[in-house]
Amino acid sequence: MGYINEYNFWLKSDYFDGATKAELLAIKNDEKEIEDRFYRELEFGTGGMRGLIGAGTNRMNKYTVRKAAHGFANFIKKIHDGDKSVAIAYDSRHCSYKFALETALAMACNGIRAYLFDELRPTPELSFAVRHLGCDGGVVITASHNPKEYNGFKAYGSDGGQLPPRESDLVIAEVEAISDLSSVPCISQEEALRKGFLVFIGKEIDDAYMEAVKKVCVNAGIPQKYGKDSKIIYTPLHGSGNKPVRRILKEIGFDQVSVVKEQELPDPEFSTVKYPNPEEKAAFAIAIQYAQKENVDLVIGTDPDCDRMGVVVKDSKGQYITLTGNQTGCLLLEYILSQKKLKGELPENAFVVKTIVTSDLARKIANHYKVEILDVLTGFKFIGEQIRLLDDMGKKKFIFGFEESYGYLAGTHARDKDAVVASMLIAEVYAWYKSRGLNLYQGLLEIYDKYGYVKEAIDSFTLKGKEGLQRIGAAMDFLRAEKPEKFGNLEVSSVFDYENQVCQNFETGRSEPLSLPRSNVLYHKMASDSWFCIRPSGTEPKIKIYYGVSSDSEEKSISCLEILRKNVLSVVKPLLD
Repeated sequence: MGYINEYNFWLKSDYFDGATKAELLAIKNDEKEIEDRFYRELEFGTGGMRGLIGAGTNRMNKYTVRKAAHGFANFIKKIHDGDKSVAIAYDSRHCSYKFALETALAMACNGIRAYLFDELRPTPELSFAVRHLGCDGGVVITASHNPKEYNGFKAYGSDGGQLPPRESDLVIAEVEAISDLSSVPCISQEEALRKGFLVFIGKEIDDAYMEAVKKVCVNAGIPQKYGKDSKIIYTPLHGSGNKPVRRILKEIGFDQVSVVKEQELPDPEFSTVKYPNPEEKAAFAIAIQYAQKENVDLVIGTDPDCDRMGVVVKDSKGQYITLTGNQTGCLLLEYILSQKKLKGELPENAFVVKTIVTSDLARKIANHYKVEILDVLTGFKFIGEQIRLLDDMGKKKFIFGFEESYGYLAGTHARDKDAVVASMLIAEVYAWYKSRGLNLYQGLLEIYDKYGYVKEAIDSFTLKGKEGLQRIGAAMDFLRAEKPEKFGNLEVSSVFDYENQVCQNFETGRSEPLSLPRSNVLYHKMASDSWFCIRPSGTEPKIKIYYGVSSDSEEKSISCLEILRKNVLSVVKPLLD
């Protein structure tokens, strides 16, 4: 009954404020709710922490944020000498500014200068700001595309990238070393300002970021020539993309960008959508109505912290469809590589990066242009890490990186996925196809005709609460221990167990070590030209299954994908029920 003791401590201690205690008193007769709020500490994982907003140790609140910020500050003090600084940004979610200010004051309390944005900004601009200001780290308060009840704390290193495993493990250790939440000190905003440890930033960083983004344009003349006649609908989904995305599109030549008024302004309730997620077509419902009314071929949407971008286009029947993250990524990749090759600007040591669950079509495109492609674990921090290890060291030149979950980056101004850059580039690609008498959907078909029909899909299962996490863990344990050689009627040729860092080849009977970092991921290559991967989400109470197939026609690839999903789910679904 440890959670009851912790609950009572929060009620009795003078450290916690009246509003917190009132919230807890309101659930005094709901033991299950008390247990869920206090049965554990909200986990500070490899990228930070994310959770439901509310009172309790297993919730996002000013006290758990304060603890996380102090742990991060202790990490920074141990690895950096001299004067230290951190950049801090936040999005439009409930409590985002409050948590950002709490983080800034925690830094100030530790003698670290906090550069806090004066209003909401995109996550990629935070990444840029860390580099531009020469900071020792960064924090963004966001829960990305999660429902409105969530918020999060994402930590960044001095390179502007999310912390890689070794550094994140050190931060986790510092956070966990703070055993008494009520012992964490604090400082007032007035004192932090007076001592010069709290500095508000804004326009100067915005202007520098815009200039850096514009340099990523592949053919600046394309939007300048065709942008004025290219209509675009844009929705920020109530988030931080509204100002920067509209600004960059206008500055490079797109004069006819209409914003979805109902979703233009920040709204922590995200009142016009169920989920503010550009991966979901439902999030584009109002934007599509705009597009239909104005006969627009391209709709762009960004999530609340503007690091993910979704695209809606007209298909061959004139119907509006949502492109997958893989499709958009491959459109961008083909355009970037083909145009740089044509202009003689593709370096011999060029490389692109994708995650292991991202489309194999990207590999075919990269191979065609004789560009090295690297596979990394799921999570954009691993893409950013490759830029640091290869581009920053002068070994190779980073061109593009993307993941199937709608995250893209071109250029090295930032080290996280950047929906401002992605919005600019997809608009440029749209104008380029328009110059050739094609739309984006026809451009996608052109890519399939060139490289083959590669199809992907995802199944996601949400299992909430303590019991849900236990079922997800048990399912992964079973698959890892049993190593099924068949899923339904389909045979597995090899399974890559990234937790145990070993690949088991069923055809040869041999086991080989894996070089990528440990992660709770199982990747299966099938005897046919297909694959699937299963992993728990690192940010939500979900388990995800990714599928990929290749064929010489669209009809065959669709059929193969349906067969693969059916056979995999026949084994996995009962483990989750």
